[in-house]
Amino acid sequence: MPDDIELAEKTTSADTQDLEIKDAQLIFETVWANLSEEYGEEKLLFPKEIFWLNGAPGAGKGTQTDFIMRFRDLTAAPIIVSDLLESPEAERMKDAGLMVGDREVTSLVMKKLIHPEYQTGAVIDGYPRTKVQVECVKLFFNKILQMRRESFDNGYAEIVEKSTFHIVVLFIDEGESIKRQLLRGRKSMEHNEQVRRSGMGNIKELRKTDLSDEAARNRYRTFKEVTYEALKSLREVFYYHFIDAHGGIPEVQNLIVKELRYQSSLELDHATYDRLIAIPVAKSIVIHARQELVKRLDDYERNYSKLFEEVVLLIRNKFLPIVKKHAISGKAYINSESDTFINPMALAMLIDIFSERGYHAVVDIRRYEIPDKIDRETFQIQTRTKQCYRFRISFPGSEIRRGR
Repeated sequence: MPDDIELAEKTTSADTQDLEIKDAQLIFETVWANLSEEYGEEKLLFPKEIFWLNGAPGAGKGTQTDFIMRFRDLTAAPIIVSDLLESPEAERMKDAGLMVGDREVTSLVMKKLIHPEYQTGAVIDGYPRTKVQVECVKLFFNKILQMRRESFDNGYAEIVEKSTFHIVVLFIDEGESIKRQLLRGRKSMEHNEQVRRSGMGNIKELRKTDLSDEAARNRYRTFKEVTYEALKSLREVFYYHFIDAHGGIPEVQNLIVKELRYQSSLELDHATYDRLIAIPVAKSIVIHARQELVKRLDDYERNYSKLFEEVVLLIRNKFLPIVKKHAISGKAYINSESDTFINPMALAMLIDIFSERGYHAVVDIRRYEIPDKIDRETFQIQTRTKQCYRFRISFPGSEIRRGR
Protein backbone atom coordinates (compact mmCIF):
# COMPACT_ATOMS: atom_id res chain seq x y z
CA MET A 1 0.00 0.00 0.00
CA PRO A 2 2.74 2.60 0.79
CA ASP A 3 4.26 1.99 -2.65
CA ASP A 4 0.86 2.63 -4.25
CA ILE A 5 0.56 5.89 -2.33
CA GLU A 6 4.05 6.99 -3.40
CA LEU A 7 3.27 6.17 -7.04
CA ALA A 8 0.02 8.13 -6.86
CA GLU A 9 1.85 11.13 -5.39
CA LYS A 10 4.46 11.05 -8.17
CA THR A 11 1.75 10.80 -10.83
CA THR A 12 -0.18 13.68 -9.30
CA SER A 13 3.00 15.79 -9.15
CA ALA A 14 3.76 15.10 -12.82
CA ASP A 15 0.18 15.89 -13.82
CA THR A 16 0.32 19.15 -11.86
CA GLN A 17 3.59 20.13 -13.56
CA ASP A 18 2.14 19.42 -17.01
CA LEU A 19 -0.92 21.51 -16.14
CA GLU A 20 1.27 24.40 -14.96
CA ILE A 21 3.28 24.30 -18.20
CA LYS A 22 0.08 24.32 -20.27
CA ASP A 23 -1.31 27.19 -18.18
CA ALA A 24 1.92 29.14 -18.69
CA GLN A 25 1.84 28.58 -22.45
CA LEU A 26 -1.74 29.79 -22.67
CA ILE A 27 -1.02 32.80 -20.44
CA PHE A 28 2.12 33.81 -22.32
CA GLU A 29 0.51 33.41 -25.74
CA THR A 30 -2.44 35.55 -24.60
CA VAL A 31 -0.18 38.26 -23.13
CA TRP A 32 2.03 38.28 -26.23
CA ALA A 33 -0.96 38.48 -28.59
CA ASN A 34 -2.37 41.42 -26.62
CA LEU A 35 0.98 43.24 -26.64
CA SER A 36 1.40 42.65 -30.39
CA GLU A 37 -2.07 43.95 -31.09
CA GLU A 38 -1.66 47.02 -28.90
CA TYR A 39 1.88 48.05 -29.88
CA GLY A 40 2.76 46.02 -32.99
CA GLU A 41 5.20 43.11 -32.72
CA GLU A 42 7.96 45.05 -34.50
CA LYS A 43 7.92 47.55 -31.61
CA LEU A 44 8.23 44.94 -28.88
CA LEU A 45 11.85 45.66 -27.94
CA PHE A 46 13.09 44.48 -24.57
CA PRO A 47 16.09 45.28 -22.32
CA LYS A 48 19.55 44.00 -23.18
CA GLU A 49 19.89 42.75 -19.62
CA ILE A 50 17.20 41.79 -17.12
CA PHE A 51 17.78 40.96 -13.46
CA TRP A 52 14.89 38.92 -12.07
CA LEU A 53 15.37 39.56 -8.36
CA ASN A 54 13.78 37.49 -5.62
CA GLY A 55 14.67 36.77 -2.06
CA ALA A 56 13.56 35.59 1.33
CA PRO A 57 11.59 38.07 3.45
CA GLY A 58 14.10 40.33 5.18
CA ALA A 59 16.98 39.37 2.87
CA GLY A 60 17.56 43.01 1.82
CA LYS A 61 16.16 43.13 -1.71
CA GLY A 62 15.55 46.87 -1.61
CA THR A 63 19.11 47.66 -0.53
CA GLN A 64 20.71 45.24 -2.99
CA THR A 65 18.49 46.38 -5.88
CA ASP A 66 20.05 49.83 -5.66
CA PHE A 67 23.52 48.30 -5.45
CA ILE A 68 23.02 46.06 -8.52
CA MET A 69 21.78 49.05 -10.48
CA ARG A 70 24.84 51.12 -9.57
CA PHE A 71 27.18 48.22 -10.31
CA ARG A 72 25.62 47.66 -13.74
CA ASP A 73 25.12 51.40 -14.51
CA LEU A 74 21.37 51.02 -14.86
CA THR A 75 19.51 54.31 -14.63
CA ALA A 76 15.83 53.36 -14.97
CA ALA A 77 13.94 52.82 -11.72
CA PRO A 78 13.53 49.19 -10.67
CA ILE A 79 10.28 47.49 -11.60
CA ILE A 80 8.74 46.53 -8.27
CA VAL A 81 5.89 44.08 -8.78
CA SER A 82 4.13 45.02 -5.55
CA ASP A 83 3.97 48.62 -6.85
CA LEU A 84 2.61 47.43 -10.21
CA LEU A 85 -0.21 45.70 -8.35
CA GLU A 86 -1.19 49.08 -6.92
CA SER A 87 -0.93 50.87 -10.26
CA PRO A 88 -3.99 52.48 -11.94
CA GLU A 89 -4.06 49.63 -14.48
CA ALA A 90 -4.12 46.99 -11.75
CA GLU A 91 -6.79 48.95 -9.89
CA ARG A 92 -8.92 49.01 -13.05
CA MET A 93 -8.61 45.24 -13.24
CA LYS A 94 -9.74 44.92 -9.64
CA ASP A 95 -12.61 47.37 -10.17
CA ALA A 96 -13.75 45.25 -13.11
CA GLY A 97 -13.91 42.27 -10.77
CA LEU A 98 -10.79 40.63 -12.22
CA MET A 99 -8.38 38.78 -9.98
CA VAL A 100 -4.78 39.91 -10.46
CA GLY A 101 -3.30 36.48 -11.09
CA ASP A 102 -0.38 35.11 -13.10
CA ARG A 103 -1.68 36.39 -16.44
CA GLU A 104 -2.32 39.91 -15.20
CA VAL A 105 1.01 40.17 -13.37
CA THR A 106 2.89 38.86 -16.40
CA SER A 107 1.12 41.37 -18.62
CA LEU A 108 1.94 44.27 -16.27
CA VAL A 109 5.63 43.29 -16.11
CA MET A 110 6.04 42.87 -19.87
CA LYS A 111 4.25 46.14 -20.65
CA LYS A 112 6.64 47.91 -18.31
CA LEU A 113 9.69 46.29 -19.91
CA ILE A 114 9.00 47.71 -23.38
CA HIS A 115 9.27 51.29 -22.10
CA PRO A 116 12.28 52.95 -23.79
CA GLU A 117 14.04 53.81 -20.51
CA TYR A 118 14.60 50.10 -19.85
CA GLN A 119 16.39 49.31 -23.13
CA THR A 120 19.84 49.16 -21.56
CA GLY A 121 18.73 47.03 -18.64
CA ALA A 122 16.16 46.48 -15.90
CA VAL A 123 15.86 45.07 -12.40
CA ILE A 124 12.54 43.38 -11.61
CA ASP A 125 11.81 42.94 -7.92
CA GLY A 126 9.35 40.14 -7.13
CA TYR A 127 8.86 38.25 -10.39
CA PRO A 128 8.65 35.32 -11.05
CA ARG A 129 7.12 33.98 -7.84
CA THR A 130 5.07 30.98 -8.97
CA LYS A 131 5.79 27.96 -11.15
CA VAL A 132 3.50 29.33 -13.85
CA GLN A 133 5.40 32.65 -13.82
CA VAL A 134 8.70 30.77 -13.98
CA GLU A 135 7.51 28.96 -17.11
CA CYS A 136 6.43 32.32 -18.57
CA VAL A 137 9.98 33.66 -18.11
CA LYS A 138 11.33 30.68 -20.09
CA LEU A 139 8.78 31.25 -22.87
CA PHE A 140 9.58 34.97 -22.88
CA PHE A 141 13.31 34.32 -23.33
CA ASN A 142 12.69 31.81 -26.14
CA LYS A 143 10.41 34.31 -27.87
CA ILE A 144 13.12 36.99 -27.84
CA LEU A 145 15.62 34.49 -29.30
CA GLN A 146 13.10 33.52 -31.98
CA MET A 147 12.55 37.18 -32.91
CA ARG A 148 16.32 37.72 -33.08
CA ARG A 149 16.85 34.71 -35.36
CA GLU A 150 14.01 35.86 -37.62
CA SER A 151 15.47 39.36 -37.83
CA PHE A 152 18.77 37.82 -39.02
CA ASP A 153 17.15 35.36 -41.41
CA ASN A 154 14.86 37.97 -42.98
CA GLY A 155 17.54 40.65 -43.24
CA TYR A 156 15.72 43.24 -41.14
CA ALA A 157 17.36 46.65 -41.01
CA GLU A 158 17.07 46.62 -37.23
CA ILE A 159 18.30 43.41 -35.59
CA VAL A 160 16.41 42.45 -32.43
CA GLU A 161 18.74 42.77 -29.45
CA LYS A 162 19.77 39.68 -27.51
CA SER A 163 18.56 39.82 -23.90
CA THR A 164 20.58 38.35 -21.06
CA PHE A 165 18.48 37.03 -18.18
CA HIS A 166 19.90 36.88 -14.65
CA ILE A 167 18.05 35.10 -11.86
CA VAL A 168 19.16 36.61 -8.54
CA VAL A 169 18.09 34.93 -5.30
CA LEU A 170 19.00 36.48 -1.93
CA PHE A 171 18.74 33.67 0.60
CA ILE A 172 18.56 33.58 4.39
CA ASP A 173 17.25 30.82 6.63
CA GLU A 174 13.93 30.88 8.45
CA GLY A 175 15.25 32.00 11.83
CA GLU A 176 17.19 34.93 10.39
CA SER A 177 14.25 35.94 8.21
CA ILE A 178 11.81 36.06 11.13
CA LYS A 179 14.30 38.01 13.24
CA ARG A 180 14.82 40.61 10.50
CA GLN A 181 11.12 40.96 9.72
CA LEU A 182 10.22 41.61 13.36
CA LEU A 183 13.18 43.99 13.78
CA ARG A 184 11.98 45.93 10.74
CA GLY A 185 8.52 46.12 12.31
CA ARG A 186 9.88 47.49 15.61
CA LYS A 187 12.02 50.07 13.83
CA SER A 188 9.07 51.18 11.69
CA MET A 189 6.88 51.61 14.78
CA GLU A 190 9.62 53.61 16.55
CA HIS A 191 10.06 55.79 13.45
CA ASN A 192 6.31 56.42 13.14
CA GLU A 193 6.03 57.30 16.80
CA GLN A 194 8.86 59.83 16.45
CA VAL A 195 7.15 61.34 13.37
CA ARG A 196 3.91 61.74 15.30
CA ARG A 197 5.67 63.39 18.23
CA SER A 198 7.79 65.75 16.16
CA GLY A 199 5.47 66.31 13.23
CA MET A 200 8.52 65.84 10.96
CA GLY A 201 9.00 63.09 8.38
CA ASN A 202 6.71 60.55 6.74
CA ILE A 203 4.86 57.67 8.28
CA LYS A 204 6.17 54.29 7.13
CA GLU A 205 3.75 51.58 6.09
CA LEU A 206 3.65 48.72 8.59
CA ARG A 207 3.49 45.20 7.18
CA LYS A 208 1.34 42.82 9.16
CA THR A 209 4.01 40.14 8.72
CA ASP A 210 6.52 42.43 10.48
CA LEU A 211 4.37 42.58 13.63
CA SER A 212 3.64 38.90 14.30
CA ASP A 213 6.00 35.97 14.75
CA GLU A 214 3.43 33.61 13.23
CA ALA A 215 2.74 35.86 10.23
CA ALA A 216 6.47 36.30 9.59
CA ARG A 217 6.98 32.54 9.79
CA ASN A 218 4.12 31.91 7.34
CA ARG A 219 5.50 34.49 4.92
CA TYR A 220 8.89 32.77 4.92
CA ARG A 221 7.35 29.35 4.37
CA THR A 222 5.41 30.68 1.39
CA PHE A 223 8.66 31.96 -0.08
CA LYS A 224 10.50 28.68 0.56
CA GLU A 225 7.78 26.31 -0.58
CA VAL A 226 6.41 28.27 -3.54
CA THR A 227 8.83 30.90 -4.87
CA TYR A 228 12.18 29.30 -4.02
CA GLU A 229 11.15 25.85 -5.28
CA ALA A 230 9.88 27.37 -8.54
CA LEU A 231 13.04 29.43 -9.08
CA LYS A 232 15.34 26.42 -8.73
CA SER A 233 14.11 25.09 -12.08
CA LEU A 234 15.74 28.11 -13.77
CA ARG A 235 19.27 27.07 -12.75
CA GLU A 236 19.69 24.98 -15.90
CA VAL A 237 18.40 27.72 -18.22
CA PHE A 238 19.76 31.12 -17.17
CA TYR A 239 22.57 32.70 -15.18
CA TYR A 240 21.50 31.80 -11.65
CA HIS A 241 22.99 33.90 -8.87
CA PHE A 242 22.40 32.37 -5.45
CA ILE A 243 23.55 34.93 -2.87
CA ASP A 244 24.00 34.04 0.80
CA ALA A 245 22.55 37.18 2.40
CA HIS A 246 23.22 36.30 6.06
CA GLY A 247 26.16 38.69 6.36
CA GLY A 248 26.26 42.47 6.64
CA ILE A 249 25.50 44.74 3.69
CA PRO A 250 29.15 45.17 2.52
CA GLU A 251 29.77 41.42 2.77
CA VAL A 252 26.66 40.58 0.73
CA GLN A 253 27.57 43.20 -1.87
CA ASN A 254 31.03 41.68 -2.26
CA LEU A 255 29.38 38.32 -2.93
CA ILE A 256 27.12 39.91 -5.56
CA VAL A 257 30.09 41.52 -7.32
CA LYS A 258 32.05 38.26 -7.37
CA GLU A 259 29.05 36.31 -8.65
CA LEU A 260 28.15 38.75 -11.43
CA ARG A 261 31.77 39.06 -12.58
CA TYR A 262 32.16 35.29 -12.66
CA GLN A 263 28.99 34.81 -14.68
CA SER A 264 29.99 37.60 -17.07
CA SER A 265 33.19 35.68 -17.80
CA LEU A 266 31.01 32.78 -19.02
CA GLU A 267 28.90 34.90 -21.36
CA LEU A 268 29.59 35.10 -25.09
CA ASP A 269 30.38 38.50 -26.55
CA HIS A 270 27.51 39.83 -28.70
CA ALA A 271 29.55 39.54 -31.90
CA THR A 272 30.46 35.93 -31.10
CA TYR A 273 26.85 35.13 -30.27
CA ASP A 274 25.70 36.61 -33.58
CA ARG A 275 28.25 34.47 -35.42
CA LEU A 276 26.81 31.31 -33.83
CA ILE A 277 23.11 32.21 -33.92
CA ALA A 278 22.47 30.33 -37.17
CA ILE A 279 23.30 27.06 -35.40
CA PRO A 280 20.32 26.04 -33.23
CA VAL A 281 20.91 24.82 -29.69
CA ALA A 282 20.50 21.08 -29.20
CA LYS A 283 17.35 21.42 -27.12
CA SER A 284 15.48 23.26 -29.89
CA ILE A 285 16.27 20.44 -32.32
CA VAL A 286 15.14 17.72 -29.95
CA ILE A 287 11.78 19.37 -29.17
CA HIS A 288 10.26 18.60 -32.58
CA ALA A 289 12.47 15.65 -33.56
CA ARG A 290 9.65 13.10 -33.45
CA GLN A 291 7.32 15.21 -35.62
CA GLU A 292 10.09 15.77 -38.19
CA LEU A 293 10.89 12.04 -38.23
CA VAL A 294 7.26 11.16 -38.94
CA LYS A 295 7.11 13.72 -41.77
CA ARG A 296 10.24 12.25 -43.39
CA LEU A 297 8.99 8.64 -43.17
CA ASP A 298 5.61 9.57 -44.64
CA ASP A 299 7.40 11.45 -47.43
CA TYR A 300 9.52 8.37 -48.23
CA GLU A 301 6.38 6.27 -48.55
CA ARG A 302 4.53 8.80 -50.71
CA ASN A 303 7.31 9.89 -53.05
CA TYR A 304 10.01 7.19 -52.99
CA SER A 305 8.00 4.07 -52.21
CA LYS A 306 10.10 1.66 -54.33
CA LEU A 307 13.40 2.63 -52.70
CA PHE A 308 11.69 2.77 -49.29
CA GLU A 309 10.40 -0.79 -49.72
CA GLU A 310 13.84 -1.94 -50.82
CA VAL A 311 15.48 -0.51 -47.67
CA VAL A 312 12.81 -2.03 -45.40
CA LEU A 313 13.34 -5.49 -46.97
CA LEU A 314 17.11 -5.11 -46.62
CA ILE A 315 16.73 -4.34 -42.92
CA ARG A 316 14.35 -7.27 -42.35
CA ASN A 317 16.37 -9.85 -44.28
CA LYS A 318 19.98 -8.80 -43.72
CA PHE A 319 20.19 -6.54 -40.67
CA LEU A 320 17.69 -7.90 -38.14
CA PRO A 321 19.09 -11.45 -38.01
CA ILE A 322 22.44 -9.97 -36.99
CA VAL A 323 20.87 -7.47 -34.57
CA LYS A 324 18.95 -10.29 -32.80
CA LYS A 325 22.20 -12.16 -32.18
CA HIS A 326 23.41 -9.14 -30.21
CA ALA A 327 20.27 -8.69 -28.10
CA ILE A 328 22.24 -9.10 -24.88
CA SER A 329 24.89 -6.46 -25.54
CA GLY A 330 22.56 -4.03 -27.28
CA LYS A 331 25.18 -3.26 -29.94
CA ALA A 332 25.60 -4.67 -33.42
CA TYR A 333 28.20 -3.79 -36.06
CA ILE A 334 27.12 -4.66 -39.59
CA ASN A 335 29.05 -4.34 -42.83
CA SER A 336 27.19 -4.06 -46.12
CA GLU A 337 28.25 -3.65 -49.73
CA SER A 338 24.68 -3.44 -51.05
CA ASP A 339 24.27 -1.32 -54.18
CA THR A 340 21.08 0.06 -52.60
CA PHE A 341 23.18 2.45 -50.55
CA ILE A 342 24.76 4.06 -53.60
CA ASN A 343 21.72 6.31 -53.38
CA PRO A 344 22.41 8.56 -50.35
CA MET A 345 18.68 8.72 -49.61
CA ALA A 346 18.72 5.00 -48.82
CA LEU A 347 21.15 5.64 -45.98
CA ALA A 348 18.90 8.41 -44.60
CA MET A 349 15.91 6.06 -44.83
CA LEU A 350 17.71 3.30 -42.93
CA ILE A 351 18.71 5.64 -40.10
CA ASP A 352 15.17 7.04 -39.84
CA ILE A 353 13.57 3.58 -39.89
CA PHE A 354 15.79 2.36 -37.07
CA SER A 355 15.15 5.58 -35.12
CA GLU A 356 11.38 5.17 -35.42
CA ARG A 357 11.67 1.60 -34.12
CA GLY A 358 13.66 2.67 -31.05
CA TYR A 359 17.22 1.93 -32.26
CA HIS A 360 20.14 4.30 -32.79
CA ALA A 361 21.88 3.81 -36.12
CA VAL A 362 25.15 5.38 -37.27
CA VAL A 363 26.85 4.72 -40.62
CA ASP A 364 30.49 5.04 -41.63
CA ILE A 365 31.32 4.86 -45.35
CA ARG A 366 34.69 3.26 -46.03
CA ARG A 367 36.39 3.14 -49.39
CA TYR A 368 39.01 0.57 -50.33
CA GLU A 369 41.29 0.30 -53.36
CA ILE A 370 41.37 -3.33 -54.52
CA PRO A 371 43.36 -4.90 -57.40
CA ASP A 372 41.32 -5.13 -60.59
CA LYS A 373 43.66 -5.91 -63.52
CA ILE A 374 47.22 -5.58 -64.79
CA ASP A 375 48.16 -3.17 -67.55
CA ARG A 376 49.91 -5.40 -70.11
CA GLU A 377 52.10 -2.59 -71.41
CA THR A 378 53.30 -1.09 -68.14
CA PHE A 379 52.70 -4.18 -65.96
CA GLN A 380 51.18 -1.90 -63.35
CA ILE A 381 48.31 -3.11 -61.23
CA GLN A 382 45.14 -1.09 -61.76
CA THR A 383 42.69 -0.83 -58.92
CA ARG A 384 39.04 -0.05 -58.48
CA THR A 385 37.31 1.61 -55.56
CA LYS A 386 35.13 -0.58 -53.39
CA GLN A 387 32.68 0.98 -50.93
CA CYS A 388 31.75 -0.67 -47.68
CA TYR A 389 29.04 0.69 -45.41
CA ARG A 390 29.70 -0.03 -41.75
CA PHE A 391 26.63 0.38 -39.52
CA ARG A 392 26.58 0.61 -35.74
CA ILE A 393 23.15 -0.29 -34.36
CA SER A 394 22.57 0.26 -30.64
CA PHE A 395 19.53 -0.35 -28.45
CA PRO A 396 18.71 -1.22 -24.82
CA GLY A 397 20.35 -4.58 -24.17
CA SER A 398 19.08 -7.44 -22.07
CA GLU A 399 20.15 -7.77 -18.43
CA ILE A 400 21.02 -11.36 -17.59
CA ARG A 401 20.52 -12.47 -14.04
CA ARG A 402 23.25 -14.90 -12.97
CA GLY A 403 22.70 -17.39 -10.19
CA ARG A 404 25.20 -18.10 -7.47
